[in-house]
Amino acid sequence: MNNSPVKIWRNQPKIRSLLGKVGRIISYTTVRVPPAGFEDQAPYAVIMVNLDDDTCYTGQLVDYEKNHLHIGQKVQAILRRVKTPGKEGIIPYGVKFKPI
Repeated sequence: MNNSPVKIWRNQPKIRSLLGKVGRIISYTTVRVPPAGFEDQAPYAVIMVNLDDDTCYTGQLVDYEKNHLHIGQKVQAILRRVKTPGKEGIIPYGVKFKPI
C-alpha cells in the first residue's frame, strides 16, 4: 500500500470531521491473525460504532480492558497511529476509538 503524502493530505478532512465524535458499539470482533503491517498490534479489537449523528463507522478499539468490549459501550473517535511505517518513512495516522 502506498502511503503517499498526497493521499494522507486528501484524507485529512474526513479524519478531522470524525475526531471527538461519540457513539456506541453495535458489533465487535477480535483479530488474532492480522494482515501485513499490523502484526505488532495483534490481537486487537475491531468494532462497528453507531455514532450520535446516526452514522456507522468501523475501527479499532484502543486503550480498553476486557470489560469495555461489549455491545452498548460508549466510545469516542481519536487520532492514533494506524500501522507500522512503510518504506517511505511516513507514519500513517487515522481514526480509532477508545472507551469513555
